[in-house]
Amino acid sequence: MRRIAMSVATTTLSASLVSCGALNTARSSGDASPTKGDDITVGLLLPEKSNPQYEQFHYPVIKAKVASLTHGQGRVEYANADADAGEQSRQLQQMINAQVDVILLDPVDTHAIASGVRKAKKAGIAVIAYDRLAEGPLDAYITFDNELVGEIQGRSLLEALGDDASISDKIVMMNGSPTDPNAEQFKAGALLALDGEVTIAKSFDTVDWKPQTAEKNMTEAINEIGKNDIKAVYAANDGLAGGVIEALKAAGVTDLPPVTGQDAELSAVRRIVAGEQYMSAYKPYPQEAEHAAEMAVAKAQGKNIRFDALTRDKVDSPTHKGVPAHLVPVVALTKDNIKDTVIRDGMYTPSDICVPQLAADCTAAGLK
Repeated sequence: MRRIAMSVATTTLSASLVSCGALNTARSSGDASPTKGDDITVGLLLPEKSNPQYEQFHYPVIKAKVASLTHGQGRVEYANADADAGEQSRQLQQMINAQVDVILLDPVDTHAIASGVRKAKKAGIAVIAYDRLAEGPLDAYITFDNELVGEIQGRSLLEALGDDASISDKIVMMNGSPTDPNAEQFKAGALLALDGEVTIAKSFDTVDWKPQTAEKNMTEAINEIGKNDIKAVYAANDGLAGGVIEALKAAGVTDLPPVTGQDAELSAVRRIVAGEQYMSAYKPYPQEAEHAAEMAVAKAQGKNIRFDALTRDKVDSPTHKGVPAHLVPVVALTKDNIKDTVIRDGMYTPSDICVPQLAADCTAAGLK
């Protein structure tokens, strides 16, 4: 089994919940009732709305997979905290009060949500951390290998610079939110690739992952370093990449430097086709979401052998060691492999990507 040291984060929930009719409301989350059938309720708490992937892919895929695994009888109660840790705590308490069978939690603040996780555990409700590792007594965790994400981004950036890359090349790092432990892992992975190869001339942590903040910070970096002296930009996700590119364009940069990203947002895929963004770390969200749904249903139904088979990795949080985990692989999405990634996996169709203004670029990329 693989063991990885990791931190924590948070998520959200819906305002109105119905009782799920659990057979044993005092059950232990470690030994869910083996007699529980398909009539289960999965609580899903997601952290924010600035990243469209949460509501466009995560929630719909989880909802559909839960229904499929339970012959249409299982339900998903969903809430999104919109980057408000206090609201997410209230949403989690609502789910506990409604006695859902299991909770998938993507935390806004990994430390602040720990008390809510403890309350769920005391109520006999299993909590599976989703995408970000929360503190507290978790039953499991599913995510991507976050440090590897950053390393892939960093290696891709060096690849874009080519053989002439040197320590004199000035790089700007636009990192994610300081309250998101994943952001620190992305940064650490990127630095593994970049340290000693280029110069990090400016580095920013972007509160709440806001693209507007990234644009403001990039403008500051351009004014300080000089628009013609920035050789590349490490942007931790596609939203930040968009803000970075807007700042570069506003400064009059026509030959854009390589810019990384993450999440394979549709707008980012279009920028990649257009040559404005070099790459995005593609995390196959449908795969992550389907595995999460499988884990949640197995835990709710007491299918421990099935659950154990889905959690063969181990991670450590700041509060608990050896949390059962499932780590989903990632790949670098560039203009060369769009067909073999987001199109093959059904995230987008060529017509989604190839809007009229990208007709020539799509033809050149073999998408039309």
